[in-house]
Amino acid sequence: MNKQQSSDHIDKLRELINDYRYHYHVLDESIMSEAAADSLKHELTILEAEYPDLITADSPSQRIAGKPLEGFPSVEHSSRMLSLNDVFDEAEIQAWQERITKLLPPQTKLEYFADIKMDGLACALIYEDGILIRGITRGDGFVGEDVTTNIRTIDSIPTRLRMTAGSAKTFSSDRTEVRGEIVMYKADFETLNKERAKEGKPIFANPRNTAAGTIRQIDPSVVAERKLVFRAYDLLRDDTSEVPLNSFAYEVLSDMGFIVNTKAKVFTTIDQIIDFAKKWEFERLELPFNTDGLVVKVNDRDIFRRLGVVGKAPRAAIAYKYAAEQATTKVIDIFVSIGRTGAATPVAMLEAVVVAGSTVQMATLHNEGEIARKDIRVGDTVIVHKAGDIIPEVVEPLVTLRDGSEKVFVMPSHCPECNTLLVKYKAEDAIWRCPNHNCPSRSWKRIEHFASKSALDIEGLGEKNVIAMIESELVKDQADIYKLKVDQVIKLERFAEVSANKLVDAIQSKTKPTLARFVYGLGIRHIGTQTAIDLSNHYRSLEALAEATIEDLNDIEGIGEIVAESVVEWFAEPHNQKLLAKFHDLGVWPEKVEKIGGILSGINFVVTGSLDSMGREEAAEKIRALGGTFQSSLGKDTNYLVIGHNVGASKLTKAVKLGTTQLDEPAFLKLLES
Repeated sequence: MNKQQSSDHIDKLRELINDYRYHYHVLDESIMSEAAADSLKHELTILEAEYPDLITADSPSQRIAGKPLEGFPSVEHSSRMLSLNDVFDEAEIQAWQERITKLLPPQTKLEYFADIKMDGLACALIYEDGILIRGITRGDGFVGEDVTTNIRTIDSIPTRLRMTAGSAKTFSSDRTEVRGEIVMYKADFETLNKERAKEGKPIFANPRNTAAGTIRQIDPSVVAERKLVFRAYDLLRDDTSEVPLNSFAYEVLSDMGFIVNTKAKVFTTIDQIIDFAKKWEFERLELPFNTDGLVVKVNDRDIFRRLGVVGKAPRAAIAYKYAAEQATTKVIDIFVSIGRTGAATPVAMLEAVVVAGSTVQMATLHNEGEIARKDIRVGDTVIVHKAGDIIPEVVEPLVTLRDGSEKVFVMPSHCPECNTLLVKYKAEDAIWRCPNHNCPSRSWKRIEHFASKSALDIEGLGEKNVIAMIESELVKDQADIYKLKVDQVIKLERFAEVSANKLVDAIQSKTKPTLARFVYGLGIRHIGTQTAIDLSNHYRSLEALAEATIEDLNDIEGIGEIVAESVVEWFAEPHNQKLLAKFHDLGVWPEKVEKIGGILSGINFVVTGSLDSMGREEAAEKIRALGGTFQSSLGKDTNYLVIGHNVGASKLTKAVKLGTTQLDEPAFLKLLES
């Protein structure tokens, strides 16, 4: 071919390669194999090498990484890249609508445009007459970094806009600015970390930081090696009237060759937005990228501009955030809590903070070894974590924020409740324990546990009432509650005649509990509700369970050596034998198990978040009543994850990885009814 023929062929190659890129990255379909596309790119590279003067800035060959850069020059944005104010619940969305409505003429009808918020690096792409000339990071909103060389390596960024389709025809000339997020898809992030682990390199923390760090690499070849994706969300033109609606901007961006979220929608009411938010709280794990919420905007861009900006954020847009699993707060103090089994657990008192949809003021620190390992001190600013329904815990202190006033925690040598010397029964134990069976803290917690919903479910025996009874010397252990008389209870400060009668009746109605509830209520170490059910179904009576040996228990599926030892030790303890004798003398004894199983037998459930129709304990009861297993955490054997509101992402992520079937509340209720 002569030069003219080569020039014509180069144009055709570029058009075909760009068309392949558009279909593959934007439409998620392939018009040819990847090998064929690579062959075309190779042919283009050879021709351009032969005729270097035919190389243009928008050529697909120019995505190839060049030499390392010396740095990133600063570039001022044509218009400020704003932040968004966060809202966290329905009431705050309603309040936002009320605020902006007051600033508009009466009878103004508003439409809202809602999209899924991407967790990536904000970037602006500048095109002149359809040709990519610059890529700029968000920076401080006013000035960003010129990362043009690096963003050219991202296949989903068109170097030449498609100007022949739909609405894009009218934007073929002058300056066009496209804003969006550079993200790394979750699957690509996992692949990258696996490769790094094999090579002995440190693995990356999360896709967002990895994407941001990659774009700022001085060596473009590093950027080219990692799979990054640009997803557009805004379109700017010098003539603002050319883009009247935010929804219209998405149509044009798609026609131009950009990936936009096809799930974004226009709404006319706040209730519709809230329903949309609830839908994606449940389904967001199916998305290829990470998200922590939605972006909601006034759709009409003229109204959007008229509403103006307050500080760093526009009035006409908000970011609706799903419940965060982590937050920062301050450790006010550390105290030691004595549990019903005598475990002395350090607990952090925190400045109140909302985590995963609930207010957290205390968090477990597990044991003194864990405190020392993490170097947590009183006065520290710490990261608090709450995954789904798990008890909050302190992840780590932010050491760089220390000012010298922080205090190192020292584990007390004696029980803070009864002053008994704390002990460790085994040298390898991590937990100190109070050995005093009559320790007030152990006593009231044992009784409260015995009366709890998952155990005998005795209404009226909460913490304050139990403590009052112990302080008045009416009860010392679980069996003593069955001796209570109305005339004794009525003397307590918290009771009147009606409430006293009600409590005594509630106690006396639970003299023949199920074996599983009674075993769980005894508070044996390592025995949760499901283990209590398993033991009850196997032994059928308390007498048979009391005579079980470690070898017998080890033969039961799901019962390990630690649980077996704990059960045998509990029944061998003279103090506990006296307690059981007292129960027997008072006519309080669990019924033998006559029937095992149900329609949900062999099916395992985990519930995360809050349900509208029932609490978690009630859900657990319904599952167990039908023979199913209620689990506290996801595992390979979990069949269903039931999802309520204010759900943390960790369980959803794990469910996807394990292939666990996810049920929303209506589907769960339908399953129970069927």
